[in-house]
Amino acid sequence: MPDVQALVGDFVLKLKRRKVEGSHASARQTAELLRSVVSQQRLPHAGQAAVLIDAVRAVGEQLIAANPVELAVGNIVRRVLHIIREEDLSSTTTAMEGLGLSVDSDDDNAGEHEDRPALSAAAVAAAARSALRAPSLHTLLEDIPESAAVPHSSSSGGDSEGKSKSADKSLKSRKLKHGVIEAINELIQDIDTCHEQISEQAVEHIHQNEVILTLGRSRTVKKFLCAAKEKKRSFRVFVAEGAPRYQGHVLAKELVTKGLQTTIITDSAVFAMISRVNMVIVGAHAIMANGGVIAPVGLNMVALAARRHAVPFVVVAGSHKLCPLYPHNPEVLLNDLRSPADLLDFDEFSDCMDFASRGGSPLLHVVNPTFDYVPPNLVSLFITDTGGHNPSYMYRLIADYYSADDFVVKRRSTS
Repeated sequence: MPDVQALVGDFVLKLKRRKVEGSHASARQTAELLRSVVSQQRLPHAGQAAVLIDAVRAVGEQLIAANPVELAVGNIVRRVLHIIREEDLSSTTTAMEGLGLSVDSDDDNAGEHEDRPALSAAAVAAAARSALRAPSLHTLLEDIPESAAVPHSSSSGGDSEGKSKSADKSLKSRKLKHGVIEAINELIQDIDTCHEQISEQAVEHIHQNEVILTLGRSRTVKKFLCAAKEKKRSFRVFVAEGAPRYQGHVLAKELVTKGLQTTIITDSAVFAMISRVNMVIVGAHAIMANGGVIAPVGLNMVALAARRHAVPFVVVAGSHKLCPLYPHNPEVLLNDLRSPADLLDFDEFSDCMDFASRGGSPLLHVVNPTFDYVPPNLVSLFITDTGGHNPSYMYRLIADYYSADDFVVKRRSTS
């Protein structure tokens, strides 16, 4: 089995060199790496969840710092941390129910409590103290059973009792790991199938003889449109080319191959063509906690045009793109500047970039941003693998997928 540190170092290097780009690839590979971290992490007898959380945080901090623009990496790290907390809480609840610590009415269940072994006051107090602290399965199991269990009449059973207790702890360690790994496998499966789950909703939103506008190239948008075509929907697609990388040209060719009527337009022609459009459908790089969208550059202009002409602006994205942070958080890097070579040929403009003029400062500067920020008031609907949601509903999804303690991924201070 490969060393975890080697795997982490290799993935960090890929992120820094931009060899892993795109939310889908970043999210999937991050989940696979964290699954390896969890499976190879050695756990003590007590505080197993805390050890796993610290290990995932340590790795997650490195991954996020390697490429802060890929917000999907941080999203998956936070999802895995939430999974660990949920599995630990589930194990603790199961253990307390097994020890007879469930809260029941005295009147309704008086007869049932007579059959259970009576717990001493010390055992109940220990359970109460453990409940007030961060829940730990092993704290409960170590504090309670000795007073709650039936006393042994023979001293010769001490060795066998110690062995069984050690085996029980080892079993619970494997159960926690197994539960976390199974949940991570489900997360990876959700990432792989999110496009299909989103595409199943296409016929509910795209109707006969409509005109759809999109910009650039999005794998989710392509599958969404093709799924509507497969359901015998007849519609046209306007594709804004998405300068300066012109990914819209690639999408247009893919749609034509699938038999869709497609028209390529320049980005500057969006306002001129938007009055003919019934709906705007675009992808996203990330969905923020306030319902805002970090999307390919140019989409804010499209959203403003859609708002001006009362055209629905729909964003299709998998749930792994949902980020629990707000745009103003310092941990969020909203943009990335690409090479000026996408805009200009250096040979033709080298005279304008003469560093000898004005004390070494060039006369011509080139700015090539990658993303736009679309505020939530310009978004009509989000279509995710869990269904359609309004921007104001994002906080509910965040509460289901993330824990508030994990919004900022940093290792705990040893002091």
